Amino acid sequence: MKQILAAVDFSETSEAVVKLAEELASASGADVMLLHAAAPNPDFVGFEAGPQHVRDDRAHRLQEERRALRRLSDGLRRRGTEAQGRVVEGATVETVLHEAERLEADMIIVGSHGRGVIARALLGSISRGVLEGATCPVVVVPSPGRGDADSGPGDQGRDPDGIAATRRAGT
Repeated sequence: MKQILAAVDFSETSEAVVKLAEELASASGADVMLLHAAAPNPDFVGFEAGPQHVRDDRAHRLQEERRALRRLSDGLRRRGTEAQGRVVEGATVETVLHEAERLEADMIIVGSHGRGVIARALLGSISRGVLEGATCPVVVVPSPGRGDADSGPGDQGRDPDGIAATRRAGT
């Protein structure tokens, strides 16, 4: 394995995504690309420009997201994992799949924020979209702290390996 793409959104789940990416990279010698798919700028997706304060807030938020991603990738490098960060504006599923292809990623790691039995059954639109569209293995990391509230009949509510779903290319 040479390249791991880890999608982050700066949630609590992202910490688990980054940790798993680091562990897998350490074991395999792979590089890690941390990817954040930022909400597209409304000015570029057909909406009216809107008030200046809205555009200023959006620009500030993008700067903060870039700084946060830089901190994550710097931390990985300090601990010995070759890592880069990339913020791309766009729809999350399409952005993750495009970047995975562009990088020729050997694996994609995404987080799941599903809550409750119904959300888990649906897996989450982002994770499901990546699972269905990827040409490489995908690991979906469950949200930390998910427990009994997520349990269904006969379900313990936890994944002992910390991986909610995986898919290999071609399956």
